[in-house]
Amino acid sequence: MSLTLEKHPSFAGRKGPVVIVVADGVGVAPAGPSNAVSEANTPTLDALASQDLYTELAAHGTAVGLPSDDDMGNSEVGHNALGAGRIFAQGAKLVNQALENGSVFDTDVWQQAIKHGKANKLHLLGLHSDGNIHAHTKHLYALMNKAAAEGVTECCIHVLLDGRDVAARSALTYIEQSENLISKINAEYSTNFRIASGGGRMEITMDRYEADWAMVERGYNCHTHGIGTAFANASEAVEAMYESTGKDDQYLPAFVIEKDGSPVGKMEDGDAVILFNFRGDRAIEISLAYERENFDKFDREQHGVHPKLFYAGMLQYDGDDLIPNNYLVNPPAINRTMGEFLCESKLKSFAISETQKYGHVTYFWNGNSSGYIDESLETYIEIPSDNIEFNEAPAMKAREITDQTIKLIESGQFHFGRLNIANGDMVGHTGDMAAAIQAMEVVDECVARLIECVKDHDGILIYTADHGNADIMFTEKEGVRSPKTSHTLSPVPFAIIDSNFAGEYTLSPPSDAGLTHIAATAFNLMGYKAPSDYQPSLINFKD
Repeated sequence: MSLTLEKHPSFAGRKGPVVIVVADGVGVAPAGPSNAVSEANTPTLDALASQDLYTELAAHGTAVGLPSDDDMGNSEVGHNALGAGRIFAQGAKLVNQALENGSVFDTDVWQQAIKHGKANKLHLLGLHSDGNIHAHTKHLYALMNKAAAEGVTECCIHVLLDGRDVAARSALTYIEQSENLISKINAEYSTNFRIASGGGRMEITMDRYEADWAMVERGYNCHTHGIGTAFANASEAVEAMYESTGKDDQYLPAFVIEKDGSPVGKMEDGDAVILFNFRGDRAIEISLAYERENFDKFDREQHGVHPKLFYAGMLQYDGDDLIPNNYLVNPPAINRTMGEFLCESKLKSFAISETQKYGHVTYFWNGNSSGYIDESLETYIEIPSDNIEFNEAPAMKAREITDQTIKLIESGQFHFGRLNIANGDMVGHTGDMAAAIQAMEVVDECVARLIECVKDHDGILIYTADHGNADIMFTEKEGVRSPKTSHTLSPVPFAIIDSNFAGEYTLSPPSDAGLTHIAATAFNLMGYKAPSDYQPSLINFKD
């Protein structure tokens, strides 16, 4: 099937580019004191929501390839959906299927892990919650049960505390669940399964896009060499750190479990390690630290010899760079993306964001594919993010992204552009309501500037989001407020800003309208037919 776009029979597009602005984490929820989006002073966004060319789209659940409509969307599947124009089964769904049909356990990778685990130790590392964004404890438990049944007697579990995709202080609930299963397995199989180390996901291990390798180093040293504050068990560790730091789960420091003065889960030559996260962005760096021979981001032997391990991921987190080499479940194969059609049709495009979301407008938008599709036709720009907690600087890099985007539009070189403004998501995750309101006001300011620039250059701007977050910042029960740091199930806004609109088309979203419908819409607005296998456009042209 050809990847060359066909001209639209009745609409030639505008002289300027079509630019998609993704306001990350900005969902649509009822106005109220918990909604940073509605509480902020956002005259530009308010005006977009009241215009005729406005609707709301599904950005979670089955609309973006997740197992059920109870599953929150996230930035990865959201940008996959935006760039692919079709629905693909996503990480959690793929893993669920592979565990349900047992195909995970038929792989050579699993058998190698079991072989190493039986001869030495098996280590299971990952995000310890049922948030279903990066990982799910039911996947961990399936691996634990199967490993015990297949003869592994020594298993160390390294827990990354969530507090981001789930309640801010829910770690003890998940630890209790895991300890109950550990007790059951140990009693049934006479094994020595145990929680060995842990820490908050934003303090150790789970950095992304090389924003803070020191996080990865702390996690590597904790899980591998047993470097961290010592406790008798994980519950004691969390309770003590709540009291000593005042921080929520995601920011708790590294801890190790010790017995008789020694860590119970240090990694040694011949051990197997499985990272049970299914989402890729925060799994890549720790995977590199464990499996790359020429690794140079930090000194892996500062606290001991880097062990020779058999390392595997739940998925392959980067198919182009083969990270990791060994994995249990194949990632979704996404082809015929927007970028491929644009390049085949010789249409120039740009993608821009700050570090925290740069991979989303490039790798994920391009169907989990690294690098340029055609560097002669594409321009990718990354604005470095600050290495601080994002509520400390809620503007993040939105203004810098806007400045660079305006320069790209003013160059007159591009037919299409996409950018991600990360504030609503990254500041929303901190649970800081005041900071999230400030973040939304900066988003509004930047969108206003982008609208004016696109108007001045006879283009079309599409404003949308990839999932909700800042729209519900806390929940309240019996007068007690609890921060909500996770994504939401809210729909997201969709608005077309076309200053030369003369009634050529109408916004007519289907009943199941979701993020996957935006690609066809953008192609139409550029003056091209959408590919026949894409989800239908959100607009209809008048005869």
